[in-house]
Amino acid sequence: MTNAALHVARTGLDAQNERMRVIANNLANVNTTGFKRDRAQFETLAYQSITAPGAPSSDQNKYATGLNLGSGVQIMGTARIDSQGSMQTTGNALDMAVEGNGFFQVLRPDGSTAYTRDGNFNLSADGTIVTSDGLPLQPQMQIPDGAQQITIGADGTVSATLQGQTEATVIGKVQLARFTNPAGLQSAGNNLLTETAASGAPQVGDAGVDGRGAIRQGNLEASNVNIVEELVDMIETQRAYEVNSKMIKATDEMLQYANQQL
Repeated sequence: MTNAALHVARTGLDAQNERMRVIANNLANVNTTGFKRDRAQFETLAYQSITAPGAPSSDQNKYATGLNLGSGVQIMGTARIDSQGSMQTTGNALDMAVEGNGFFQVLRPDGSTAYTRDGNFNLSADGTIVTSDGLPLQPQMQIPDGAQQITIGADGTVSATLQGQTEATVIGKVQLARFTNPAGLQSAGNNLLTETAASGAPQVGDAGVDGRGAIRQGNLEASNVNIVEELVDMIETQRAYEVNSKMIKATDEMLQYANQQL
């Protein structure tokens, strides 16, 4: 039994260590544009059933509760919290933020499409709207050389005033992708997410339509990490780790006593 207690306490140490890693990643990305915090989710390991509830305890009686011994805990997964981050005004014409549901689409070097809430866009040498890593925004569009003013509407319509003209010319339209289960998207690093079987297929369309949010030009969405909440979770995790460490020490002392006295 005491050896089993050592194993149970060890699983607690492993689980709390992994939870601390999740918290550390949240805090590390407190200033990452469009970042969504993760939450560690726990689940029990298999139980050893010594006596099943309802099993006969005598000819006429049955056990009311039974005897079940747990074997510990593990991290079953991490849930991404997709709450809206605060809007930060930048004044940059190509900065965009999604207010509501939806993701920007970018084209990866392998030809696949990735999704992001990071609207920190720039222009490439040929005038293409790209991410900070140079990935082109989808649908791809180019800003003509010498454009005087760039305007992006709430519905994603991109217009620019060209040299020698007084009225703006429509260049293209930024479309957003919405998912039935956005929490099922796979984090790929570099502020990118990829489609999975859990997320469902992307539903691409204009901003502000069919549940997709509006686009806010000249703004960036801040991380939704709350430092105070993360610090509270960090302290709680630290205390839980200490308790499991003390359990290992106490169990070790019990084994040592048994070896010496019995």
